[in-house]
Amino acid sequence: MKKDIHPSYHEINVLMTDGTKFTTRSTMGKPGDTLQLDIDPTTHPAWTGATTRLIDSAGQISKFNKRFGAIGQKK
Repeated sequence: MKKDIHPSYHEINVLMTDGTKFTTRSTMGKPGDTLQLDIDPTTHPAWTGATTRLIDSAGQISKFNKRFGAIGQKK
């Protein structure tokens, strides 16, 4: 490896949304810095399986369904 061209790879602290902490290695910040997460596997619907309600304020979903047909619906 060439010297002085690679970023510093050091330990940082990660603070999850539920308050739990863990240590990992990263090139972010300085050694000992804390990365505070806004979204993590304990809260995001993609990991928790929670369903979200889609709000269609501009009618874009209706417009799409009218033009291309809703998936799974009979015409």
